[in-house]
Amino acid sequence: MAVCFTLGTCLQLRVEKWNTRAQSDSLLAILLGDGQRMFANHFFTKADVYFHSGYYPSWMDQGMATPDPGHMTEEHHDEHEEAEHEKAMDFLGAPKDWIDRFGRNFFPSTHAHLDKPGESREILPWLRLSADMDPQRIQTYTVGAFWLRRELGKVDEAEQFLREGLKANPDSCEILLELGRLYDENRHNPVHAGNLMQLALRRWDEQEQAQKKPDEGIRLQVLIFLSHVEEEQGNFRQALHYRELELSLSPPQPEIVKQQIEELRAKLGEEKRAEQTPGSKSQTLEK
Repeated sequence: MAVCFTLGTCLQLRVEKWNTRAQSDSLLAILLGDGQRMFANHFFTKADVYFHSGYYPSWMDQGMATPDPGHMTEEHHDEHEEAEHEKAMDFLGAPKDWIDRFGRNFFPSTHAHLDKPGESREILPWLRLSADMDPQRIQTYTVGAFWLRRELGKVDEAEQFLREGLKANPDSCEILLELGRLYDENRHNPVHAGNLMQLALRRWDEQEQAQKKPDEGIRLQVLIFLSHVEEEQGNFRQALHYRELELSLSPPQPEIVKQQIEELRAKLGEEKRAEQTPGSKSQTLEK
């Protein structure tokens, strides 16, 4: 009774402040305060642990680089990054003796991912908790939405999750990029997807002007998408503009980008010659 009375007198002064925060924060956020971001990082790491089927370095594995959480999305699965990821995840090394070899039969000792259909649902609760603890952690929203729409087919929930992240991070070009992919791949609305990508490009430029040093990889992905959309719609001049900007960022395969630029220039030349041909549609309209 004495302890309850003491706690009551101490907490009474904070009740009104808690009530105002409760309108926007969850109970865990109120109790943990600023320390919730530490838990958000822990929950995101737990999602990565589940993604690797429990095969994950512990604090005892010294000298092991933490796996890149971006590997939870297949956009990062090119040959070079796959090799680097496999090298980073080989933290156990070869068995030291027969005892070590025998002991590895009793815990996850091989590198694996959640590749089977439906397995990815195991990581979603952890990502939901991470987003609740730290709404400014952008990667939580992009990774969660990726698995919702790609593996589980829950496009509406993925869009809702991304818009929730965009509300908490209105200047995030990463969330706009993922939202644009959703509208292109799942909603089949390239026009709206292109508008979202253009907004993402403006957000990236604004951050660069503010000297916040945004990720150039995000700008590169946005430019690739925009050039593809503009070319599909027949806007070859605008597509060429985006391809030239892409080349200025030193893409991984500049030869392919240069070839695409030449193809777009050829299409522009054909379009110009067609306009100058007597009896063409443009000249008929002018008459």
